[in-house]
Amino acid sequence: MSVETAPGVLVPTREVYRRVLGELAERDPRVFCVDSDMGGLETGFGERFPERYTNVGIAEANMMGVSAGLASAGFLPYANTISTFAACRACEQMKIDVAGNNLPVRIVVTHAGFSAGHYGPTHHALEDIAIARTMPNMTVVVPSDSVSTEAAVWATADLPGPLFLRLGRAATPLVHESATDFVLGKATRLRDGDDVTIIATGPYPAVMALQAHDLLATAGIRARVLDMHTVKPIDRDAIVAAAEQTGGIVTVEDHVLAGGMSSAVCEVLAETVPCRVRRVGVPTSFLDLVGDELELLAAAGVSPDAVVAAARDLL
Repeated sequence: MSVETAPGVLVPTREVYRRVLGELAERDPRVFCVDSDMGGLETGFGERFPERYTNVGIAEANMMGVSAGLASAGFLPYANTISTFAACRACEQMKIDVAGNNLPVRIVVTHAGFSAGHYGPTHHALEDIAIARTMPNMTVVVPSDSVSTEAAVWATADLPGPLFLRLGRAATPLVHESATDFVLGKATRLRDGDDVTIIATGPYPAVMALQAHDLLATAGIRARVLDMHTVKPIDRDAIVAAAEQTGGIVTVEDHVLAGGMSSAVCEVLAETVPCRVRRVGVPTSFLDLVGDELELLAAAGVSPDAVVAAARDLL
């Protein structure tokens, strides 16, 4: 179950997911692929398992209903669409049909955050975590690279309830150089440190957290780095430990600051251990720009330098 990539060759998370989906389908006859005209699934999955593939077209709300029906009939449907379409356009159906009935529908979204920024603001998916994590029974997972994506798909294969799996579009740098010990609901510690903790979710935020760790290290500041790949249920123990053992917490995400991973971290701290927090994320306002993911993140103030500045401010 290792990621099939040569050194220096990066694989998009969505491509890894699609490969693993085929492996799951070979093992489990209940696995069913529901496509919303994403392109590629009709050949990669549909030709291999035609009796367990359907393309509902660009009809995301209908996709949720179809997937809920399949799940209620004993299948394990993987519903595939773009993140902003699932969270916003099909929000009611995701809430009522899937989450409300606690059905094992795997809502697998791509183009999350600014990763579809070249299509313009209509495709910015910056509210999706906030929407998904408020829904009853919904598990929310945000892998940091292709390695953790593969681990996450396997780890959630037998999840009894609904899943929101948030992926990007293009290839991103590896955060995990080898197979990761992915445990649902438990953050992965990427670096040790006791001066400050950086908590990141998603591919580029995790990369930025590691870059910030190295920059801080040159100044003698030891930063703990946590990959918070599961936003719901969030790892309360890791957050409390960071608050108790380090001088503060910096969060990093490609999501609006309202309701995202940083909000979930602050909710835990408000109920447990008082701790100073600095949040690096997208301001809650429309960014009327077209560009690639890193350009838009920088324009929104999300960068390694911003993480370093936030950590220094805490200390």
